[in-house]
Amino acid sequence: MPTLPWVTPQPPPSEGTTVVMASRFEVRSLRDVPRFFLKSMAAWKQVRSAPGAFGASLVAQPGKRVFYTLSAWESREAIYAFAGTEPHRGIMTALKPTMRTSTFTFWEAPVGQLPITWDEAKRRIEEQRATDAAGQGSAAA
Repeated sequence: MPTLPWVTPQPPPSEGTTVVMASRFEVRSLRDVPRFFLKSMAAWKQVRSAPGAFGASLVAQPGKRVFYTLSAWESREAIYAFAGTEPHRGIMTALKPTMRTSTFTFWEAPVGQLPITWDEAKRRIEEQRATDAAGQGSAAA
């Protein structure tokens, strides 16, 4: 399981909170894995210099067609600014047809807890997936 370890684009303040975002992406087929991985590397390069980014990591499970991201930011506005800036914005648009599922979860944490562990991130992602699935079930009823 290739993991890009936690990087710290800019050090967080010594006190306060950070907004953490964790995501899980599953592509439709194994043919989509190389493209998703290459596009992920462009976004990885971008996050390393993104304003407001306190840290980031990526886990790829290519055989399962699954990719995880984990990042910490000074605010939700910093996350949205990153997502709306090229190349990330174009990457999201280009990869949309290859996606089977996407899950995003956000929470606040004390900056002293950085870096966030992958166990914590995956636990929160699975909770969000369950919440999303329950919401879809009730919408279909």
